[in-house]
Amino acid sequence: MSLTSPAPKATSEMTPEELAHATGEAMYRSDRASQWLGMELQEVRPGYARMTMRIRDEFLNGHAICHGGLMFTLADSTFAFACNSYNINTVAAGCSIEFLKPVSGGDTLTAEAQEQVLSGRHGVYDIRLTNSAGEAVAMFRGKSAQIKGNVV
Repeated sequence: MSLTSPAPKATSEMTPEELAHATGEAMYRSDRASQWLGMELQEVRPGYARMTMRIRDEFLNGHAICHGGLMFTLADSTFAFACNSYNINTVAAGCSIEFLKPVSGGDTLTAEAQEQVLSGRHGVYDIRLTNSAGEAVAMFRGKSAQIKGNVV
């Protein structure tokens, strides 16, 4: 740290938005899988996250459309950023996905995760995946469980 840089804030001094942003940055730095797949974290705030991923040729299945497992992975990563945005270690307790439209190579998917319910240690999040035209291509629902510890 240089002498002209302000001292970093303690997490207890951060606003909920600052804490969500700091948590997202810390998680993304250590999320090798999301980075390797080319996912980009666009936005994170309390109970919300948005990520994008360009569909590369190696993501296509035998029908020449995006493999559903990679769409699931984008939704799952976005879910993780949203449910960890409060700086409490949180993991998936269960999730499901509904595929609505095929996705072509070269397209860019956007996943938006929105908290629906947070009650005690458990939450429910809906993640909407859209293509470059803004059409819904999949819907994912994740159930979260908070565990011990903090992200930052």
